[in-house]
Amino acid sequence: MNTFYRDVLIGLMFIVGIIGFISGEFIVSTVLFASAAIFSNVYLNRQFYS
Repeated sequence: MNTFYRDVLIGLMFIVGIIGFISGEFIVSTVLFASAAIFSNVYLNRQFYS
């Protein structure tokens, strides 16, 4: 995946998580925040150890 598209995907997950948190959808926002963090950390660790 291109770095630009990966950054856009992580940013969209984060923004949608914030909107979900504001609107009261706490479970959805928690899942989106967690998936954005895991996705970002997996890529960084893969890049660091390669």
